[in-house]
Amino acid sequence: QVQLVESGGGLVQAGGSLRLSCAASGRTLSSYTMGWFRQAPGKERKWVAGITRRGVHSYYADSVKGRFTVSRDNAKNTVSLQMNSLKPEDTAVYYCAADGVDRGPTVVAHGPNDYNYWGQGTQVTVSS
Repeated sequence: QVQLVESGGGLVQAGGSLRLSCAASGRTLSSYTMGWFRQAPGKERKWVAGITRRGVHSYYADSVKGRFTVSRDNAKNTVSLQMNSLKPEDTAVYYCAADGVDRGPTVVAHGPNDYNYWGQGTQVTVSS
């Protein structure tokens, strides 16, 4: 079992930046591929970014590519999402999630059902 807690959300103007953090307890995060998802009101939860267990490979949804950066520090049991050039359409609740299935060293799953553990979410609101 791993417990995840996100922090760092808030209100920011368009063009601004935020850094989300996800702290884990219970088990070392190095056992998990990590993903970030977001869910806007009335919409499905969507994959945003993911990073492999050792942090060698990271992947992004087209909508955030070039603006968001995912990173991890396994020694500190944390994963981060740096969000730059934020847009109003980035407004959502952001979740970190852990995938405990070994899908290979370069694979990050995109589906919410592929992830075993979830944080409670942190709200990000981008004003125009």
